Amino acid sequence: METPLIQMKDIGMRFRMHNEKAFTLKETFVNWIHRKNEYHDLWALKNVSFDVHPGDAIAIVGRNGSGKSTLLKIIAGVFDATEGERLVNGSIGALIELGAGFNGELTGRENVFLGGAIMGFSKKEMLNRYDRIVDFAELREFMDMPVKNYSSGMYARLGFALATDVDADILLIDEILGVGDEGFQRKSFARIEAHLKAGKTVVFVSHDAAAVEKLCNKAVLLENGHIHFAGPTHEAMAQYHKMFA
Repeated sequence: METPLIQMKDIGMRFRMHNEKAFTLKETFVNWIHRKNEYHDLWALKNVSFDVHPGDAIAIVGRNGSGKSTLLKIIAGVFDATEGERLVNGSIGALIELGAGFNGELTGRENVFLGGAIMGFSKKEMLNRYDRIVDFAELREFMDMPVKNYSSGMYARLGFALATDVDADILLIDEILGVGDEGFQRKSFARIEAHLKAGKTVVFVSHDAAAVEKLCNKAVLLENGHIHFAGPTHEAMAQYHKMFA
């Protein structure tokens, strides 16, 4: 058995939610007197365990608020889990939030080189990749414009082109693909399929059942932060559809 690229062992993620908000010094004092500023713990994930092996295309599915994006951010290393163990044996390319890692004041061109530097690529390496990234994003005439002036679709196109051109072992993708137009989505799915054919691994968060069943061989179905089912995609999606029946 090959060593898993990703191992999630009893992952739990807790967010501390304050019950009362104070906007003035007087409100703070009154809340303190009456002990209204106590908090409660919200467990977005609890006891989540699964492995991802080389060549897997695994979907993380579930209703809104089930913990999908939180789990993806833990895999990416954006969040540190409150409890449990995350093990990743490979490089990661992540597209988990619209415009994440972009500096709005910088141009598209500058953000491509900044993003490449963050991922460990030299300026020379990014110069070799630059035209390919821009051509895929179809944004050549906008690359000298600050990205704060980009539309959400332009953000998505540039972010996806950059994230998927880094030859990472593991590609993490959130719902962000839904922002692009139909032509760009087709091109994006073709690139993901090429990534899989090259023996790489994909972790995909989506509500798009057709895309999940087309791309993924396995799925993890979350419900209220717990794993409801983990296994073959068609079985997971059957369970997913039952939730809405």
